[in-house]
Amino acid sequence: MASPRPLELVVIDVKPGAAMESQSGLALLRPRIYGAWMQPAGPKKVAAIVMHPTSNFMGHYLIEPLARRGVACMGLNTRYAGNDTLLVMERAIQDLGAGVKFLRGQGYEKVVLIGNSGGAALAALYQAQAEELTIDTLLDGDPANLVAGDLPPVQGLALCGAHEGRSRLMRRWIDPSVTDEHDPLSVDPALDMYDPANGPPYSAEFLARFDAAQEARLGRIDRWVHERLALLRSLKAPGSPRDQTFIIHRTHADPRCLDLSLDANDRAVGSVWGSGAAGARAVNYAASQMGRITSLTAFLSQWSPHSRADGPDNLARTSVPVLLFTYTADQSTFPSTREAWLEAGGARIRNVDVVGGNHYLAGQPQLVEQVADEMAGWMLGL
Repeated sequence: MASPRPLELVVIDVKPGAAMESQSGLALLRPRIYGAWMQPAGPKKVAAIVMHPTSNFMGHYLIEPLARRGVACMGLNTRYAGNDTLLVMERAIQDLGAGVKFLRGQGYEKVVLIGNSGGAALAALYQAQAEELTIDTLLDGDPANLVAGDLPPVQGLALCGAHEGRSRLMRRWIDPSVTDEHDPLSVDPALDMYDPANGPPYSAEFLARFDAAQEARLGRIDRWVHERLALLRSLKAPGSPRDQTFIIHRTHADPRCLDLSLDANDRAVGSVWGSGAAGARAVNYAASQMGRITSLTAFLSQWSPHSRADGPDNLARTSVPVLLFTYTADQSTFPSTREAWLEAGGARIRNVDVVGGNHYLAGQPQLVEQVADEMAGWMLGL
């Protein structure tokens, strides 16, 4: 494998969002996204983008290994890097499209999207809309300002450690034992998966009650969001608010974190953010975790059951080849996750089990090389 060219930073202009979508005037007047990419020393055959809705992927573990294998790879951030409070998925795919156009302008005719972790649903939404643009408004009714030219189609999707989408995560992870949405300490002991009296192991009866209560809590929040948004939009006085932020307490309560017999793989007890039962419980209460602070419009786009960013649903609407990597020791994607993607992709998708791989392949350099080998070979063969 030849040494690649040096890592380059890239700054890409993107279309402005809505008024007050950012507190930064500069970001509104000239919004930009930032990335880091590496090109192979040889001819320009194929390029890849790895993007997450909010995580900073400029240091992604696949950039340099893919470049060594002949694939240019860019870790690109959305305009919402590090803060999903106002994130609109329909705007994030516009950012991803700007990255695709940049690579085409650099001479790469073949472009592939790498959907890693939460980037998988983003990539699937992008390609579904690139093949057939159906979104004209956001879920709050405002114009989406998307045009076909914003979303040039790509030639393939490579998914790894792939979540099914933020709405599905919220549905499976929201803590149903919360009794007061304004008090993160409120708890119904009969629905608390972290109460040893309930397990693990968890009974089928507890799991059924738990799942129904999760659905009910998310439904209550979703109804309140629609009602609150309708109220705000009904105000007629000049300068009236059109959106607001709110807090969703305790969003990391998945029984699979503690009961390894459920959706069994090679994982250890705990969370990708905290080891053991105590670590998973600490994540559930943490101030920094998934969906903790969100606006009404961002909730609808990301976390709501009505979100358009469901990964498998969107993948089923695409036509390009798909390569799926399942990390078998992942604590946040499971065999059922793999099956959902495989069912959506049909004959176009091929799965590779990366045995022992954790969610980030952290401390597993040999597995990074394995994934890069398989992924580069597939991309160069497109």
